Amino acid sequence: MTFLFALFLAFADVTAVKEPNLEKRSDLALEEANRAIDAARAAYQAGDVKNAVANLNEVAEAVQVALDSLENSGKQPRRSKYFKNAEIKLRQMMRRLAGFRDEMSVEDRKPLEDAEARLQEVHDRLLAEIMSKKR
Repeated sequence: MTFLFALFLAFADVTAVKEPNLEKRSDLALEEANRAIDAARAAYQAGDVKNAVANLNEVAEAVQVALDSLENSGKQPRRSKYFKNAEIKLRQMMRRLAGFRDEMSVEDRKPLEDAEARLQEVHDRLLAEIMSKKR
């Protein structure tokens, strides 16, 4: 079962990278980040801290792919719905990670806090781009 889930996650990540439409690639990467949060929580609850950390690292990587895709799309952040959708999804993911952090032991929180910090940086950057007049 775990092998199939890992295979599914690997396939989903490849799909996000191969999508030619950069805005859709961003959406797929954010979906992958959400799946990685679910996988990290499941792994941690099963006692597999190493796998949980790997999934948390995948969250940060997927969010970076989403940001890069949006920035490379050439669209104006103020006029593209994908920028606002990404900002909303990132805010939701940060709340999910905060809830997950509350479930974790204090000793195991460092990777999660690093992922949270990265999500916050990307969220702030997207929000600044959306609110700015010029790109």
